Amino acid sequence: MSESTRPRRPRVAVALAVLLALIGYVVVQYATGRKDAPHCVVGSGTNTYRVTPEQASNAATISAVGTSRGMPERAVTIALATALQESALRNIRYGDRDSLGLFQQRPSQGWGTEKQILDPVFSAGKFYDHLVEVPGYSRLPLTVAAQRVQRSGFPQAYAKHEPDAALLAAALTGRSAASLTCTTERGPVRAGDPARVRAELRRAFGGQALPGGGTAPDISVPVPTVAAGAAGPEGETPGGGSRGGWELAQWAVARADALGLAEVSYAGRVWSAAESREGWRTTGDAPRTDEVRIRVTRG
Repeated sequence: MSESTRPRRPRVAVALAVLLALIGYVVVQYATGRKDAPHCVVGSGTNTYRVTPEQASNAATISAVGTSRGMPERAVTIALATALQESALRNIRYGDRDSLGLFQQRPSQGWGTEKQILDPVFSAGKFYDHLVEVPGYSRLPLTVAAQRVQRSGFPQAYAKHEPDAALLAAALTGRSAASLTCTTERGPVRAGDPARVRAELRRAFGGQALPGGGTAPDISVPVPTVAAGAAGPEGETPGGGSRGGWELAQWAVARADALGLAEVSYAGRVWSAAESREGWRTTGDAPRTDEVRIRVTRG
């Protein structure tokens, strides 16, 4: 290669990265821009963050994989900020060179096969595998911790996503009760598959997440079996119910569109696809904090 050609490589790489980021931004804005478009909101009051159902579903998977491994909330925040920067929380099939998926991991660099990397559970697990090898990662600035894993050409870019990632992590690890809600398309909700919902619970939270099998549309998940204490000490949250219970309940709402869920209830609150624009509603029944109930939409 001639000397005059060599300097172009960094510029080409930068231009490609900027183009990919712009494409991601446009896609997300298009998906969330329509006023009545299905979307999810995390947080409360003036401190909220809006994402698409796809982004919420992927964020919920990243969080569940982390807490099922006993990772702290800080690790989940780092993982979510990284995925926000790398893919805008979309499981994309393209990227710089052979980069793929939520974290833009490269098969050629030993992150797994293309099929594995495009599996959100696998790719999140690989991210955490590398994060735990970073000494004192939970005390490092987020940009430093993320960069030690990713080796990005733009290490400071992770910082701008920290506030939004922290909001998502607080909800999806269960620390912030009833703080994530999603709206659905008006009209009939797509039918779900109870067997698939059970399988996804086990994959995300581990085999202990749901005892037994079955195809009944009403699924009751005992709260103590869901990554007990993984995201932090169990106990009552300010909104009532336990952290483990709200972790599971908000995972279900975040994945409701993907899994065809009709209703999620916990600790005297209920979210339903039919009345999704009302968010979490009080049921009026005696609050149950020992289980989360998930109802799958019938075909």
